[in-house]
Amino acid sequence: MTGSRHPLLFLDVDGPLIPFGGPPQEHPVYEDGAAPRESGANPLLARIDPSHGPRLAALPCVLVWATTWMDDANDSVAPRLGLPRLPVVDWPEPSAEDERDERNGLHWKTRALVHRAAGRPFVWVDDEITDRDRAWVAAHHQGRALLHRVDPRQGLTDADFAVLDAWLGRASTRGTV
Repeated sequence: MTGSRHPLLFLDVDGPLIPFGGPPQEHPVYEDGAAPRESGANPLLARIDPSHGPRLAALPCVLVWATTWMDDANDSVAPRLGLPRLPVVDWPEPSAEDERDERNGLHWKTRALVHRAAGRPFVWVDDEITDRDRAWVAAHHQGRALLHRVDPRQGLTDADFAVLDAWLGRASTRGTV
């Protein structure tokens, strides 16, 4: 979904979309049921569940990659999910402020995502979010925000989608977007 009236959903790849728990499960992405076998492809990509793509696309938000995969997420992950190319957060070069934040327990992505949101409502889906990040966002972001931590052993689950759907539904109906 596009448009400036919808909240942003900042989406990490490792953990939420590529779970780390258990053996890799190959989720078919082609009609013949075969998983991709590109030469040199990251073997963890087989852990991506393609059913997440339509569920993410149906959320009333603007999806944005917030991952160290950067634009590689558009080349390697989006096609497996059936998603179009998405905007990508460009991470700033590390600074002394970032190093201080990290020593104080703030995730290195937090400040950059609040800056990118620029007061707009947003959801951040990641497996490394802490209460320190939530407190910092509450103190420094003028809009509504949901920092949703996903269990990296499982990746996104039905329960996670229910939380996202409920929060985004409330954001859309409250007229705050």
